[in-house]
Amino acid sequence: MHEFGLAVSMVDLAVEAARKEGAERIEAIHVEIGALAGVVPEALEFAFGGAREGTMAAHARLEVTYLPAIAYCATCQSEFELDNRFGIAVCPRCDTPSADLRQGREMHVSHLEVT
Repeated sequence: MHEFGLAVSMVDLAVEAARKEGAERIEAIHVEIGALAGVVPEALEFAFGGAREGTMAAHARLEVTYLPAIAYCATCQSEFELDNRFGIAVCPRCDTPSADLRQGREMHVSHLEVT
């Protein structure tokens, strides 16, 4: 389960950032995860529970915003949301394939709530 490694890295980054700001406790870690990031939400939440133990994030909430996969069609000059989880982007207006993925693969900590 690679989600445990992701959760550990996420907690490590959050703890480092919180310490730099002089925080004593992390209340919540907010992350944004793209639809094509290859992360199983339930597995990440489970892994987060173990990854935060013994850290200043021991009681933190994991707040996840899931971002849809968005591609761009050069023919129509418009963005469209992918309707599959495989990253196959075909414009719904003109049926042109697109390799220009604008959103959907990211996973990053967006912000923290600390005390």
